[in-house]
This record gives sequence, structure tokens and C-alpha cells, in this order.
Amino acid sequence: MQHIVIIGATSAMAEHCARLWVQAGPVRLTLVGRDEGRTNRVADDLRVRSPQSIVQVMTTDFVDASAIQQTADAIAALAPVDVVLIAHGVLVDQTICQEDVLTCDAALQINGVSPALFAETFVKPMVAANHGTIAIIGSVAGDRGRKTNYVYGAAKGLVLRYAQGMQHRLAHTRVKVVLIKPGPTDTPMTSDLRAAGKKMASVESVAQDIVKGIAVGKPVVYTPGIWRVIMLVVMHLPRIIFNKLSI
Repeated sequence: MQHIVIIGATSAMAEHCARLWVQAGPVRLTLVGRDEGRTNRVADDLRVRSPQSIVQVMTTDFVDASAIQQTADAIAALAPVDVVLIAHGVLVDQTICQEDVLTCDAALQINGVSPALFAETFVKPMVAANHGTIAIIGSVAGDRGRKTNYVYGAAKGLVLRYAQGMQHRLAHTRVKVVLIKPGPTDTPMTSDLRAAGKKMASVESVAQDIVKGIAVGKPVVYTPGIWRVIMLVVMHLPRIIFNKLSI
């Protein structure tokens, strides 16, 4: 039975990925969250959907390096891990981050440093076994710094570079690193964007892209796929043009 670990299991993307995995057949799921009550509610729903699956819950501190290491060690002791989906994050208000350095620090930690540390702690036993997949949810925001969200984008840029470095390190092994770059997606985290009338992808379609990308070990998954083209254009805009845009 495949063992899949989901870090940030209460996120909408993660929950929908978990539903797809249990619908495909019995799996062992270890759900890691910060809020025990919310994480247990996700676990209960998955158990109803797939009584044959094994669904376990763990809670931990997501920004304390020692706690992250202890969590990874405890999970690896349960059963060899096949897939880790690192899905947590917080969409922060750029203006507040500019005015409050403590909020800025917290945003950089939870969106950038924390996912990188989870990836590093889980990859060691995978390398020893020469098997496994680390999947990290980044964002198209990490492809180029923009004035409207550069704190969030900088954190996701860290995730981008970290994933690229791990891919290079593991290129000659059977361990895969999958970087997922969603565009704006209709989840509770983006409720303000939805209220402003911004067009967003459905979380169901994004989850399908994530699960498919992990299954084949695709190095980079833009979802929806059109964002690969959009960000290619954005990344290559000359500075003189880019600086005139309000994006």
C-alpha cells in the first residue's frame, strides 16, 4: 500500500488531492497539520470515502526546525514514505507586510523556509532507499517579483530555487522532486481575489493536475497549463515595459 504524506493537509488543494488518491484505491495517508481539529475533520471525510485506506493524523509546529525534523523522523518510522506533498502556505497582504516587519517575517518563514525544511527532512530516507517523490506547491508568483505580491512571491521564489537544487542533486537517483506552480485558484485562501471578481481555476482541476504530475514525476507542473505561457512572457518582458505595468 502506497504511503503518502501530506504536509498542510487542511489546505483545499491538499484535501482535493487526497480525495483523488483514496478514490483511486486504498492508500496509507499521513496528514500533517497545525490545527488538530481541522486535520481530523479532513481525515474523517477521507475514511468515509475509502474505508480500506489507512488515514493517520499528526500535528506539529511548521516553523520550528527541530519539530519539523522530529515529525519527519516519526512518520518515516511508521512506514517507508513513497510521496510527500508539501502544500501549506498563507497568502499575505502585501501592504501589511510592507508596514509590519514581523508579519513580513512570518510570511517568509511559512511560505518559503518551512516548505524547504520539510523537503530536506523527508528526502534523506528517500535517498537512502533510492525511491520516492517530494512534491512542493510553489506558485507562479515565484517566477518574477512584482509590486503587488513580492513578499509572497519571494518566499515562493525560495521554494523554486530549493526545488531546482534538489532536482539537480537527485538527477542520477530514482528520487523525484516535483515543483507545482498553481495560478490563482478558487480556495478559501483566495477569497479576497474571488470577491474582487478575479478569474480563478477550480481547485478540483488543479488537484487533478497535481496528482497527475506527481504520478509521472514531472519536474515542473504549471496549473492550469496556460500559466506556463503567461509566465514565460512575464519573465521575459524588458524592465522598461515591466515597470509600467500594475501587476
